[in-house]
Amino acid sequence: VRSFLPELEPLLECHHPRVVLDCSQVRYIDSTGVEMLLHCLEEAMKRDGDLKLAALSPESEVILELMRVARVFESFPSSEEAVRSFNSVPPEVVQKDPSWVANAFSGIGVLKQAS
Repeated sequence: VRSFLPELEPLLECHHPRVVLDCSQVRYIDSTGVEMLLHCLEEAMKRDGDLKLAALSPESEVILELMRVARVFESFPSSEEAVRSFNSVPPEVVQKDPSWVANAFSGIGVLKQAS
């Protein structure tokens, strides 16, 4: 967490950060990791952005459930699906105001794979 957070924080400092964390290489997450995820999500939301999780291991999903934070995060089976979710617009929004689709989501934020 100590080495990962400094890499992630600059991505969260822009306006409307849209960050996907590819968790496919994460086998286990502890309470410190969960706190870091919550901190990053909070920072993204302060700037009208979002942080989404992708490819969580079953063990990590259990930890998030046990810590009662699983519902806080949007998670997806793959990074590609998580990135696409930033561009998806709920049908009810499009029906109310079709111009919203053209004006929203001017670009996807940086997707950086952790090493």
